[in-house]
Amino acid sequence: MTILRLARTELSRLTAGKLPRLAVAALILVPLLYGCLYLYANSDPYKRLDQIPAALVMQDAGATADDGTRLDAGRKVADKLKTSDAFQWHEVSAADAEAGVRDGKYTFSLTLPKDFSASLLSSGEFEPRQGQITVTTNDANNYLVGTIADRVVGEIRNSVASEVGTDAANKFLVGFGTIYSKTQEAANGATQLADGAGKARDGAHELASGQQQLLSGAQQLESGTGTAAQGASTLSGGLNTLQDKTKDLPAQTKKLADGAKQVADGNELVAQKGELVAGAAQGFVNDLDQLESDIAARLRADGLPEAQVQQVIVDLRKLRGPIDTANGKVQGVAGQLRTLANGAHQVSDGAHQLASATPALTAGIGQAADGGRQLASGTQQLHSGATQLRQGEEKAVTGTNELASGTSQLADGAAKLRDGLNSGLGQIPHPDKETRDATAKTIGDPVAIQTVGQANAGSYGAGLAPFFLSLAIWIGAFVLFLLVRPLSNRALAARQPAWRTAIAGWLPAAVLGLAQVVVLYAAVTLLVGIHPAHPVATLGFLLLTSLAFVAIVHALNALFGAVGKFLGLVILILQLISAGGTFPWQTLPDPLYPLHHVLPMGYVVDGLRHLLYGGTLSGLWVNLLVLLGYLVGGLAVATFAAHRRRVWTVSQLKPELVL
Repeated sequence: MTILRLARTELSRLTAGKLPRLAVAALILVPLLYGCLYLYANSDPYKRLDQIPAALVMQDAGATADDGTRLDAGRKVADKLKTSDAFQWHEVSAADAEAGVRDGKYTFSLTLPKDFSASLLSSGEFEPRQGQITVTTNDANNYLVGTIADRVVGEIRNSVASEVGTDAANKFLVGFGTIYSKTQEAANGATQLADGAGKARDGAHELASGQQQLLSGAQQLESGTGTAAQGASTLSGGLNTLQDKTKDLPAQTKKLADGAKQVADGNELVAQKGELVAGAAQGFVNDLDQLESDIAARLRADGLPEAQVQQVIVDLRKLRGPIDTANGKVQGVAGQLRTLANGAHQVSDGAHQLASATPALTAGIGQAADGGRQLASGTQQLHSGATQLRQGEEKAVTGTNELASGTSQLADGAAKLRDGLNSGLGQIPHPDKETRDATAKTIGDPVAIQTVGQANAGSYGAGLAPFFLSLAIWIGAFVLFLLVRPLSNRALAARQPAWRTAIAGWLPAAVLGLAQVVVLYAAVTLLVGIHPAHPVATLGFLLLTSLAFVAIVHALNALFGAVGKFLGLVILILQLISAGGTFPWQTLPDPLYPLHHVLPMGYVVDGLRHLLYGGTLSGLWVNLLVLLGYLVGGLAVATFAAHRRRVWTVSQLKPELVL
């Protein structure tokens, strides 16, 4: 008797009659009912989240920023939620939301508090506090919905944080632009100050040079008037000699008066130039006062705090200290030059008086003695005036030298101020609007997440398909042996070889198992809409899985009889918890690790994931070898059972337990 004949006999027994044929058809459909309907029911639950009722409590009163901008973040979030497909939102009061979640009317609630917008603006007031979003869940309604709600709230938080952070960063960068603009204005003012200080320095040096020339003239004048005084003192003692020698005196005194007049005019010109310089210096200082006031006004207008405005004024006053000192010296020198000019006029007047007196001297020799004394006295006064003129010129030279030194320090300080401001200006960020917006967006949302899927299941149902397909095939193999006999009694009684009896008992169930897989695969791909990346290979892998699972269940039933059915259920339970069909198998407790590595369903799940989702197939051979090993091992165990059952026992003829 051949294997095929034995198998055909068993199949004929199973299909003899209407009810047996219906039973066989039901056995074929068992995996379909379990696997296909479950996958259909859970194909994509996320697409129907809008059917889950959720309460939305919007209490946010909004807030106004310092610049007058109005923020209604709570209303924006509420409107965005209600227009999304994430849950069926109902905007209700806090009391209704609490009661609804407690009673199950709403699965969960989300509350936006009254100070939500104000909290988001608090960082700009240096009193930072977080905007709180309260989620109220009730696991009695549904545990997983609460988990999904936490994810939705997390996305809301990230969105709000990005928007608020971008706005704050944009204002921060605009502030940099304002600082840059005002610093540029200060740098331009410092450049003008440096130019003016340079001109003042050049003028002071020219003034110092002119004063040195005046000093030289005053020294010559002093020497000349000293000689005149000595001659006048001897005049009264030698009137006779003087009469002969004074005939040219009117012309000489006229020249002396003209020279004194030139000196007086020169000193007057010097005094006027000194006053002009003093006026220019004082005007420069006055301009600095006005510049200081203008800078302070601009800083206040730009919103700079008063303390910082006063600090800027103090720094500017420190910079202009040398200018004020130099201006004081210039004013003093100008006064001294005016005194010198007035003295020179007195000398000029005396010289003219002398020139007027000399004709009278020649007219009357009798009055010569008196005129000589007057001349001696006048020339002595002239010498004193010349001495005063020389001393004034020395002071003027000293003052103009100090003025030149001060204006040089002023020019150096102004140049350093100009260079420092220009250098600092280059270090202040000054992005354009496009760059500023991009930078603000990056600061507000610095991390971008890019998800790259090497293999993508596509839906929740497709993600569970490997687990439930393998589970359905095991259940299908299990129920087959509710009707199929694992070993043919006829073959055992006929003393057929054990291997032939074992294979003949496995083959009918294997054929029915293949039919189960074909029906299940067709329904999952055509009706449920799960499309494998490798359709032919997936079907072949499922067929091999069915052959191996049938071999395992066949061996259990052949070796242990009714107890084998119970062992099939136990192994099913062990595979449910260790296959890693839902959570990764690495999350199992350590004592369960060996179950994953030993039992076949974990390898089936792993192989199906790669075949369904388009993952790499380089490791598929391991899964194939394991299934082939279980197939061969199952047939070997069934052969051993057939060999042992060739000897009939009382328990075989009258079993204690029948399932």
